Amino acid sequence: MTTLITPAFEKLMMPGAKIDAIAGGFEFTEGPVWNNEKQHLVFSDIHGDTLYAWSEKGCDVIRRPSGQANGNTYDLKGRLITCEHRNRRVSRTLEDGAVETLADNYQGKKLNSPNDVICSSTGDLYFTDPPYGLMQPDGSIENGELDFFGVYRFSPRNGSLTLLIDDFIRPNGLLLSRDESQLFIADTELLHIRLFDITEDGTLRNGRIFAELKYENMEGRPDGMKMDTAGNLYVAGGVVGSVWVFDPAGNLIGLIEFPEGPANLAWGGEELRTLFVTARTSVYRLPMNAAGVPVTG
Repeated sequence: MTTLITPAFEKLMMPGAKIDAIAGGFEFTEGPVWNNEKQHLVFSDIHGDTLYAWSEKGCDVIRRPSGQANGNTYDLKGRLITCEHRNRRVSRTLEDGAVETLADNYQGKKLNSPNDVICSSTGDLYFTDPPYGLMQPDGSIENGELDFFGVYRFSPRNGSLTLLIDDFIRPNGLLLSRDESQLFIADTELLHIRLFDITEDGTLRNGRIFAELKYENMEGRPDGMKMDTAGNLYVAGGVVGSVWVFDPAGNLIGLIEFPEGPANLAWGGEELRTLFVTARTSVYRLPMNAAGVPVTG
């Protein structure tokens, strides 16, 4: 189940804990986010075009069709924020269940297919916009209006959408540091995670490679990311079937192996000590010694 690279990694793992498949039979699971008030895990089945909520009582449909929902988070009022591939937008679900568009274009051109989203303590939303929802079986991109794949910040206070960076090949998972002074962004195609400093005016500077998903003869394709309270970074590694764990300095300290390739992950459960992982056709959980950083909102 694990590849131990350093003693620091072993301390994160709960002795004897086993990976448990808690839900299955989906097409492509993604976007897990824990709702502590309702004690359930929201996640997407992208190709199944459905949003679900899992709890110990079972798995319920939240919305179908979902616009091919992908990444999810909550805003400061606890409303679900969702990246929708098919609808090419970032949406917000209101208290009465109505769904409204927050961002679907940049300077009059349609977004590609918003992928992952996070919320800051100010209420600003950061999201990535790769072309995965536009890609055809032959690898071509259909109906793209933008000539780049950007990372954006959306401000609900005034409805502004700001392009932060446009030089990624395939921007995917993203994560704010605990003090929100830095932004981690995965580039799936280049197999690495870049780290940026956030300036006082909200722009990004000093971009550098924080970590690469390479170990011996293995290469991972970084997707969703989360952090524990000690500052260790957990990265869903895609088709290789592992979650890659890096220490706060960007050193690889261990791999957690899953039956299917992880696409994303979330902390949840009591004291946020359960790691939930969406991996292709299933959702898995693993009790941990480490505790996760709660999602803002």
